[in-house]
Amino acid sequence: MSTTSINGEAYTDQESDTIPLLTSERSNINSTSQVAIVGANVCPIESLDYETAENDFFKQDWRSGGKIQIFQYVFMKWLLCFFIGLIVSLIGFFNNLAVENIAGLKFVVTSNMMLARRFGMAFLVFSVSNLILTLFASIITAFIAPAAAGSGIPEVKAYLNGVDAPGIFSLRTLIVKIIGSISAVSSSLFVGKAGPMVHTGACVAALLGQGGSKRFRLTWRWLCFFKNDRDRRDLVTCGSAAGIAAGFRAPVGGVLFALEEMASWWRSVLLWRSFFTTAVVAIVLRALIDFCLSGKCGLFGKGGLIMFDVYSASVTYHLTDVPPALALGVIGGIFGSLFNFLSDKVLRIYNLVNEKGIVYKISLACAISVSTSCLLFGLPWLASCQPCPSDASESCPTIGRSGNFKKFQCPPGHYNDLASLIFNTNDDAVRNLFSKNTNSEFQYSSILIFFVTCFFLTIFSCGIVAPVGLFVPVIVTGASYGRFVGMLVGSHSSLNHGLYAVLGAASFLGGSMRMTVSLCVIILELTNNLLLLPLIMLVLLISKTVADAFNGNIFDLIMKAKGFPYLETHVEPYMRQLTVGDVVTGPLQVFQGIEKVGNIVHVLRTTRHNGFPVIDEPPLSESPVLYGLILRAHLIELLKKKAFMSATVPTSIDALKLFPAGDFEERGSGNGDRIEELRFTEEEMGMFLDLHPFTNASPYTVVETMSLAKALILFRDVGLRHLMVMPKISGRSPVVGILTRHDFMPEHILGLHPFLIRSRWKRLRIRVPRVFKFF
Repeated sequence: MSTTSINGEAYTDQESDTIPLLTSERSNINSTSQVAIVGANVCPIESLDYETAENDFFKQDWRSGGKIQIFQYVFMKWLLCFFIGLIVSLIGFFNNLAVENIAGLKFVVTSNMMLARRFGMAFLVFSVSNLILTLFASIITAFIAPAAAGSGIPEVKAYLNGVDAPGIFSLRTLIVKIIGSISAVSSSLFVGKAGPMVHTGACVAALLGQGGSKRFRLTWRWLCFFKNDRDRRDLVTCGSAAGIAAGFRAPVGGVLFALEEMASWWRSVLLWRSFFTTAVVAIVLRALIDFCLSGKCGLFGKGGLIMFDVYSASVTYHLTDVPPALALGVIGGIFGSLFNFLSDKVLRIYNLVNEKGIVYKISLACAISVSTSCLLFGLPWLASCQPCPSDASESCPTIGRSGNFKKFQCPPGHYNDLASLIFNTNDDAVRNLFSKNTNSEFQYSSILIFFVTCFFLTIFSCGIVAPVGLFVPVIVTGASYGRFVGMLVGSHSSLNHGLYAVLGAASFLGGSMRMTVSLCVIILELTNNLLLLPLIMLVLLISKTVADAFNGNIFDLIMKAKGFPYLETHVEPYMRQLTVGDVVTGPLQVFQGIEKVGNIVHVLRTTRHNGFPVIDEPPLSESPVLYGLILRAHLIELLKKKAFMSATVPTSIDALKLFPAGDFEERGSGNGDRIEELRFTEEEMGMFLDLHPFTNASPYTVVETMSLAKALILFRDVGLRHLMVMPKISGRSPVVGILTRHDFMPEHILGLHPFLIRSRWKRLRIRVPRVFKFF
């Protein structure tokens, strides 16, 4: 951490710490890391500011607006939601169309070689094509947009909690996310495209909400209504809901996913807009799928976005079917927590390789691809060939296309049940496991081999430097052991094996991702079977309860490992023993109401703070008094416009006449001006700036004796970036300090007060997160 001396005082710069905790030493002030792993690279992070800066300039601009501006604002919000739904649905359809055709072509060519008994050449084509696709996805991710690596859900969730990072919603990230996801999923890796679709939807929403672009001359006034973090947050929430809706064709599930898992702030009007966005997605996808059913989409066929339809009008279940469902819930909770634990450990092992450089990251991805290809091609040889059933609902064996009866190496009239699952796309594997009237199709050994393979390949594949998701692999893994349980129960249950596969998928989703309502609706929309609703609810509740006893959900584990300062909804018990005065750090740098330009420039160049208290002292006031808080971006804009005065005399200026309203609107991520770009003469450095018209005169403040737990609740619920701490006794400095989200992090609090660990909270094992490059 850097320390500067200003006005004779040592000032510790809390927000300029850009060194990972792996190499930094804890200090007595605040050693909370302000860097995090964004995608595949370590980057400095910042907080978002959802508070309205109610300064004189804002009030003048607000009073100048009328009913027309209000109509424009509301209309543009709904219009942008429509465009988000439209664009995300088109991207989702394009992704599925590309994956089905690329992967389908690969399997058709390989199957034709298998029919010709050219097994060696078939393996070569299969493995080399997978390697090329994985290599392409890894290269474009590592070199062009490292922020596109992974599913992107932890980054989006952190953003909606108030954490911003450079590049997570850039146009470059969006393009690499789309192309890389298509390539990675088509390469037969055990990865999914639903997670990247959430990040894709958030990118689309953030780009549309940037408020135009001066570079591309998109400066229409109507586009500039959303140049603030609050409106961008709402649009990104709608985008994440649209991503799930496009990935699973589950509009209601998408809304509930955004509500339950992603959003930290929610209100009724956001519910309406997100529902409208997902409704647009559903309508557009329905029209595009109907178009493809006419055979004009190549190998798309019945794959991709078509539901895993397991509906059966004759589904009935009795009390005897409840114990197997309970067992599936317990199994899902245990397997889910084990999956999360192993995934965390594997990501840490990957760090030892990836921290050596980009070449090692790409080499690791290629090694995973080659290993996966060997397993997918070699394991079906362990399964015995089965005679085709006489009452099969489709042609048997299946040759050169998706289906339940893969021929592989079997003679005519026979099929390889393990190849039907493992030598296939993930979507087709789920479809085969969910299929009804196929109780005698799979062998016990094939299902067990498939489950173990899915479980471990998903763990080893999720950390590579490529846009990869976890939803579909988790569904496949859960469906495999669910079907196995159905086979064990056999005739003792009235449910067919496909329905047990659905319950197994629900249990593993609940055990690893820890969602209930959204997952329940997504599964129902995926399978088109409302009759299973009570059993799915029961399985999800049990699996989540069991898994919560061991660890957190997979996205939270990844988010914490990456170093994002996420503010939880609950308050840690030890926070009620502390006051805000116990954790606030300083000494604090403040500005006078009329400040010298040289002092402002010096402070901005030597710190990375976003906000500074403004204090009036005699003769402007009888005694030192806090006037408000001014933002760093506003100070830079004032310096850029050089609105200087030659004397320390207050001026009653009309801010709107000197500055257009757009000059003080918030820029998009990473687009703000920098103090290093500004140059001043010696004469200008000796002049003054009147900060009063641009200072937020009503910032949120708390007294220094306030409980830290209450301060955290206020900070999170309001969505603050700064919380000013006032003295309890008058006569002291008018402000004690400023709390930021890093002051609420456990590693900072327990670093200042280690006795909290040694005393009554000994059982609470809290480890300081260490930022490491595991991608």
